[in-house]
Amino acid sequence: MKSSEPHMGGVSILHIAIVLMSLAMTIGAYLYSRHQVDLQVENRFHAAKDRAIGLIVDRMSRYEDALWSGVAHVDALDGQTNRLDWKAFAGSLKIRERYPGANSFGVISYVERDDFAQFQAARAAEGPGFDVYPVHDQDFLLPITYIEPEDINAAVVGLDVAHETNRRAGVLAIRDSGTAQITGPIVLMQDSGHTPGFLFYTPFYRGGKPQTVQARQEQFAGVVYASFVVRKLVEGLLSKDLREVRFSIRDNDKIIYDEHSDEDPLRDNNPMFSDTVSLDMYGRNWVLDIRTNTAFRQQNGSEQPTLILIGGLIIEILVFSLLVMLARSNRRAQAYAHQLTVDLRSKTEHLERANAEIEQFVYIASHDLRTPVRGIGYLADIIEEDLEEIFGPLDDHAEIKAQFKMIHERVNRMNDLTKGIMEFSRIGNFEAEVPPNMNLEALIADCVVDICVDAAQIQLSSDVDKISCDSYNFRRVLESLITNAFKYHPEPDAAQIDVSVEDQGNRLKVSVRDNGKGISPEFHGRIFDVFQTLRKGDEPESTGIGLAIVKKAVQRHGYNIAVSSSEKEGAEFTFFWPNTQTSEDPELSKVA
Repeated sequence: MKSSEPHMGGVSILHIAIVLMSLAMTIGAYLYSRHQVDLQVENRFHAAKDRAIGLIVDRMSRYEDALWSGVAHVDALDGQTNRLDWKAFAGSLKIRERYPGANSFGVISYVERDDFAQFQAARAAEGPGFDVYPVHDQDFLLPITYIEPEDINAAVVGLDVAHETNRRAGVLAIRDSGTAQITGPIVLMQDSGHTPGFLFYTPFYRGGKPQTVQARQEQFAGVVYASFVVRKLVEGLLSKDLREVRFSIRDNDKIIYDEHSDEDPLRDNNPMFSDTVSLDMYGRNWVLDIRTNTAFRQQNGSEQPTLILIGGLIIEILVFSLLVMLARSNRRAQAYAHQLTVDLRSKTEHLERANAEIEQFVYIASHDLRTPVRGIGYLADIIEEDLEEIFGPLDDHAEIKAQFKMIHERVNRMNDLTKGIMEFSRIGNFEAEVPPNMNLEALIADCVVDICVDAAQIQLSSDVDKISCDSYNFRRVLESLITNAFKYHPEPDAAQIDVSVEDQGNRLKVSVRDNGKGISPEFHGRIFDVFQTLRKGDEPESTGIGLAIVKKAVQRHGYNIAVSSSEKEGAEFTFFWPNTQTSEDPELSKVA
C-alpha cells in the first residue's frame, strides 16, 4: 500500500520540514549565542575604557588635593613660607612615593616690578644663587620660588613663567577664578625628551580668600603648582602591560599623548572596539581616543557560538541520515512486500513462509535502526560533556541545555518507536508463544502491581475464569487497554476501570470501560492507525503504536475492536476473542 504523504527522494516532506525547522532553531541558537557573546565583549570594553578614564580623573583629583594642601600650608604661614618650610612640607607629602606622575611640586610667587628688589633681597637671605630669568617686558614677574624634589629640579628655580604665553595665561586665569586649572601644552625645561607636558595651578591670596574677581586680582600672591610630563603621568596612572585598551590624548588640536604607535607589539590595526571621550580637565578639554589592542582580542574571543553551530549541524546531519535510512528501508520493505504479494497470488502454499519473512525483515530493520539512534544519543552525550569542559555546567546556559534535552527526548522517542514496531511485527507469532491457561483474576492482580494503582480501581466481571486461546496476546491486549486508561486519565488516582468478559459460546465478548476524559467521535477510527496519537503538548509521550498492536492482535483471530466514547464521558473498548484454542489464522484463510 502506498503512502499518501508527499515524498522527495524517498524522505517525506514532513520529515524535511522538521529537519529544516530544527536547522533554523540551531542557526537561531548560534545567532543568539553570538549576540550574547558580542554584548559581553562590548561590556568588557566599556569597563576597560571607564576604568582607564576613572584612573585619570581620580589621580588628577588626588594631585589637586595635594596642591590645595600646599595652599593651606602657605596660608597657615601668612604667606611667609621659606625654602626650609616648603622642603619640610613636601617631605611630608612623600612626593616620589605617593605622586609618581608629577615631576615637581613648587611655589610660584606673583611679584610686581616695583616690589622685585624687596623680593630678591628676601630670597638672598634664604641662601645664595637665586636668580630670576629670562628677561621679559611684562608688568609683573612669576618666578618659581621653591620646588621639590630640589635635587632634580634645581635648574628651574628662578624661572619666570610670565615669559611664556601658556604658563602666564594659566596663572592669570586661576588668579581671577580662584579655582584649580591646568595650562595648555608646554615642554618642561627638565624634560630631556622634549615631550608634551603641562602645569597644574592652585592660587593663594593675601588676607584670606577673596570673593570677587577684583578682590582676587588685588590680593593675588602666587600659586602652588605641580609640573607634569604627560607620558610620565600616564605611566604613573596605569601600566600599558596591564591594560587591554590603548588611548591617545588631544588638547584642542595638539596631541599630548599617543599610544597608537606602529611600534606597539599589541597594536590592533582593526580594533574590535573604539570610542572617543571628551573630558573637561580643569579648564582644558582633553579628547581621549580609546581603542582595543590584540590582547583584548585574544582574551575575549569565544568559540561557544561556533561549537553550538557545529554540534547542531552534526546532529542535523545524523538525523537526516537516519531519515534517509528509514526511507530507504521503507522503500525496500514496500518493494519486498509487493514482490511477496505477487508470489502469494500464484503460490498460496508459500504464504505463511512469506509473511514470516516480511515480519522478520521488519523486525530486523527496526532492530538495526536502533544502532544509529544509540549513536546519536552517544554523540550528544559526548558533545554535552565537551561543552561542559569548555564552559562549565550547562545549567548556566539554558538554551544549550534545552537543546540537548530535546535531542535526548527525541532519541528516547525513536527507541520507543522501533521497539513498538518490533512488537507490532511479532503479533503474528502468537501460536508459538501460547502458555497454559491464564487466570483472569491473576492477570488483573498483575496489572494492579505493574501500574502501581489501588486494587479497587480495577473491577473484573467475568463469566469465565481462564483464557485458553492465545493467552499471550490476550494478556497484551488487555494490559495495553488498562494501562492506556490510567496513562491518559487527567487524574490517575481517581481513575476507575471496569473489565467485563462475557461467554458467548465459541467466542468471548470483552469490554474495558474507564471514567476518563473520553475521545471525540471524529477520532474513533484514527486512534487504531499506526503512529497516530491524540497526545497534546502537556500529556505523556506516545509512539502511536499501542492501539495498532491491539487492533492487529484482535484481527488475527478474525474479529475487530471498537470504541464507544464522547468527550468528558469516558471510553469503552469492546472486542471479541476466541473461546477455544484454534490453529486457524483467519487472515491467512482470507488470502487463500
